[in-house]
Amino acid sequence: MPQTKKNKTSTSKTRSRNTPRSMFTAAIRPFKRFYASMRARKADFLRRRPHRSFRRTMRRDYARSLSLPGYFAFTIEVTQLLWRHRLMFVLLAVIYIVLMLAFQLLGSQDTYAQLRELLDATEPEGLLEGVTGEVGRAGLLLMSIVSTGLGGELSESQQIAGVFLGLYMWMTVVWLLRNILAGKKVVVRDGIYSAGAPIVPTFLMFFILLIQLLPAAFAVIIVSAGLQSGFIAQGAPAMAAGLGLALIVVASLYWVVSTFIALVVITLPGMYPFRALTIAGDLVIGRRLRLLLRVVWLALTIVSWWVVVMIPIIILDGALKHWFEQITWIPIVPVAVLLMATFTIMWSSAYIYLLYRKVVDDDASPA
Repeated sequence: MPQTKKNKTSTSKTRSRNTPRSMFTAAIRPFKRFYASMRARKADFLRRRPHRSFRRTMRRDYARSLSLPGYFAFTIEVTQLLWRHRLMFVLLAVIYIVLMLAFQLLGSQDTYAQLRELLDATEPEGLLEGVTGEVGRAGLLLMSIVSTGLGGELSESQQIAGVFLGLYMWMTVVWLLRNILAGKKVVVRDGIYSAGAPIVPTFLMFFILLIQLLPAAFAVIIVSAGLQSGFIAQGAPAMAAGLGLALIVVASLYWVVSTFIALVVITLPGMYPFRALTIAGDLVIGRRLRLLLRVVWLALTIVSWWVVVMIPIIILDGALKHWFEQITWIPIVPVAVLLMATFTIMWSSAYIYLLYRKVVDDDASPA
């Protein structure tokens, strides 16, 4: 009899598991867990992010401390850090330039000569004369070089190699600075061999950055085409279009601030792209405008350095090749552009990394 009761009990349990209601409950259990997980993630996100769509956020809800040096002081701090370890970073720059030359990514002297001849041919007579005229001509050439480049028709493999080398340069500088500031003794070889682990996540982060800049790029193209075709008339319509363009560009820049920080976060071991975006977003919340101004300052600093360095080189190149026609084949300006591009990547990496460190150190400091 006890055995019969046990069999009846197990049979009833088996039948209860096979009822339609129990089968339905088992089927929807994964969806319930997924829904609970999503609700928990949403609650955690709302707890960390005080802003709500179409609602005014009170300052007491989002104000966060951020102790940063002044603009000039922070620029000098970045420059001094690179200068203290100048031999290491100069060697890294030399390696980068050699690789760029190996992939034939040096700008073409023929392309530069064509740009110069085109400017001379289209220049209104008497407009660019004297010292001011030479500076203006050099400035127009510099704008053409930056906007169109000197690479000519690059193959797909060359374009991929250029992007890859630029991102690898960024990651190597960040890796070296992270270890230098941690008090470790490192050499360039360590950075080159160790910094490449997050290359795929970094590439994805760079792709996200480009997507975030698309609204600003489309706005610039549309407004420029409208002004050139006459669709946007002069006067009030042009002012309205310019205001709209400025708002879109600022919004796009406001959007990418956290992505710049994420480009540093992604270099941490075991970090994933969207996790890096989440961490960067948490770091910049309540500080985004102040960090945006720092990024704008970075852009202005780089532009000013390009103007101060490249315009005299362009003027000197034109004068030397006017006096000595035998050296017209020497790519003085393309080499200078490559050197400035190398310095720009290196200095931008150091600037963004130190900015990231300031934010992290501010969060770690006692309130």
